[in-house]
Amino acid sequence: MSEKQICMLISMAVYMVVVLIIGIICAKRNKTADDFYLGGRKLNPLVAAMSAEASDMSSWLLMGLPGLAFLSGVADAGWTAIGLAVGTYLNWLIVAKRLRRYTVVARNSITLPDFFSNRFHDKHKILMSVSALMILIFFVPYTASGFAACGKLFSSLFQLDYFWAMLLSAVVIVAYTTIGGFLAASTTDLMQGIVMSIALVIVLVFGISTAGGVGAVMENAQNMPGFLSMFDVHVPATGGSEPYGFLKIVSMMAWGLGYFGMPHVLLRFMAIRSEHQLKTSRRIASVWVVISLFVSVMIGVIGAKAIPELLDRSSLVGAGADTLAAATSQSETIFIKIADTLANSGILPALLAGVILAGILAATMSTADSQLLAASSSVAQNFFKGLICKNAKEKTTMWVARGTVIVIAIIAVMIASDPNSSVFEIVSFAWAGFGATFGPLVLFSLFWKRTTLQGALAGMVSGGVMIFLWKFLIKPLGGVWGIYELLPAFIVASILILVVSLLTKAPSQEIVDEFELAADKTRAVE
Repeated sequence: MSEKQICMLISMAVYMVVVLIIGIICAKRNKTADDFYLGGRKLNPLVAAMSAEASDMSSWLLMGLPGLAFLSGVADAGWTAIGLAVGTYLNWLIVAKRLRRYTVVARNSITLPDFFSNRFHDKHKILMSVSALMILIFFVPYTASGFAACGKLFSSLFQLDYFWAMLLSAVVIVAYTTIGGFLAASTTDLMQGIVMSIALVIVLVFGISTAGGVGAVMENAQNMPGFLSMFDVHVPATGGSEPYGFLKIVSMMAWGLGYFGMPHVLLRFMAIRSEHQLKTSRRIASVWVVISLFVSVMIGVIGAKAIPELLDRSSLVGAGADTLAAATSQSETIFIKIADTLANSGILPALLAGVILAGILAATMSTADSQLLAASSSVAQNFFKGLICKNAKEKTTMWVARGTVIVIAIIAVMIASDPNSSVFEIVSFAWAGFGATFGPLVLFSLFWKRTTLQGALAGMVSGGVMIFLWKFLIKPLGGVWGIYELLPAFIVASILILVVSLLTKAPSQEIVDEFELAADKTRAVE
């Protein structure tokens, strides 16, 4: 290992030690389950905004999205980014305040399954159990994507064994999450969001310089058919391009629908100190997301010129599915390769390059910690205390949550053990799962008082099932069926919530009164 590599490794190691220390400090403030899962609802606007977006974007922002742009141009990545930016803003605008208020009205719910159960007065806890199960199903692969990103980072840079590098990263993430809970996750997310921002800007600026300037970058991109067009897409398997139709655009923008159902993002709305502060958080979050997504896509375009040796595009023409999958996985290291090139060329000091690469760790950790915490809460708070041991003490519940974090992490490590796994593909599937399972239900629960328990259950189950059906049975048919599974699943879930709710008995007056109370108090502060 060279001296520069050692310096980069030191920077990244220092970063990992810092997040562990934050976890230990925050652990002293966890007195109750409310503290462990929601930080006592005491997040300030900056922490709420940055932790929500940092936990949302994950390593996908620095690896998946630039890799997609590097491989096939700006259309796929660009329309996805637009959908995410719009979804972020709308989520903060129409969901945040009412969810913050309603979770307090609904018996001070501290998890999303808690809220659903309390919102519909589900005495048998069926809705809570199913929603907790859905969280486990989709969060395990989501967490695995983060571990995979860390493995790719260390193996690509330092020629370390992928599995052991991935495992070491997982241990650090699990350690500070298990010790410090939600407050540790949110506090480190703020720091990680800042590190991610610095990393994006530095790689953008110096990447352009390494590529020979903006003109050279644009000229290279124009030589690849469809690479710079938002209405055509570059096809590596043919070396040419094909039209990017309206249905495909709608499909990729549907990524924005996922926000309404993301437990780790919605928890930040529930945890902010006061709903009056959500407007400030919305502005911070929206600006950060728009800038970060734009820069991320541009890094992929820049990388096609700055690091052309990363991918032999001529070898992809006529290649089979396995070769294309390996190319997709390889393209997701473009951010890493640019930072490494800058360090080796002497343009950046090795220690600073290490800080940039720590941005990938930050992106990964900021999402994995939140995912682990949300998944553990579904087991400890909703299964263990909600169903199995209703009289469990707070300390016992917290220890169950910590144990669950470890178990989930072990399963995620097993999933991430394949070095050719695609961060983008894993995140895409999990994102669709949450978006379709919880998104429609969150919106109907907050804005339609006629929603019934039966309708809620029908929408949640149908959304989750449709994700699997569309992904593995319908989407492979291609053509008009090849759209992103989130869109049809979201529509199906919404229809079933509406129809089943209208066909079943109207909610009780008590449920309606709670709905009106939450709505009235929300309007009072808007």
